Amino acid sequence: MKLLHLIGSTCFCAIAFAAALDVSAASAVVISIAHQKLALIENGTPLTQFRVSTSKFGVGDRPGSYATPPGLLEVPSKIGVNAPLGTVFESRIRTGEILPPNACERDPIVTRILWLRGMEKCNARAYHRAIYIHGTPVERMIGRPASYGCIRMRSCDVASLFALVNVGTKIAVMNCRLQDAITRVTGDSPATGLRFAAN
Repeated sequence: MKLLHLIGSTCFCAIAFAAALDVSAASAVVISIAHQKLALIENGTPLTQFRVSTSKFGVGDRPGSYATPPGLLEVPSKIGVNAPLGTVFESRIRTGEILPPNACERDPIVTRILWLRGMEKCNARAYHRAIYIHGTPVERMIGRPASYGCIRMRSCDVASLFALVNVGTKIAVMNCRLQDAITRVTGDSPATGLRFAAN
């Protein structure tokens, strides 16, 4: 049985991926907190990468911590299908406003929402904390920790990811290098041809 060890600032998780995350049979998403990158894996093969921003408050799942929860999560719902890029959401409802990238003094959730539900003790509060993968207008901060717990992406990137994953897709959030995370999830060496979608 393959075990994945996730070491965050306040918790340690061990995941039995052979049972919980069968990447040979479905798509999965791997997020590296250390590299601020996300990789989409399809049928055990890395397909594409995107730059992201995780929490500027570190790793964890305590209420009020604003930290990004580590470990194995899943997507229970997708919100924002066919919304124009930059569409603003409040409490997961479209406001009708559309913002361009890097809109001055604005930092709402935009474009798409992949709501995350924790599957382990160390991320059990993620769903009730409203932890998402979502678009942000603050695109200049992508690639470094900048969020309040969620995983932020550029609008064009989150729209692409949204179209490629389904409800039930597993998400592995790890505090290690992306290539190491991919290796642990797939059990193989990372594909050398993995392309970057957001340089």
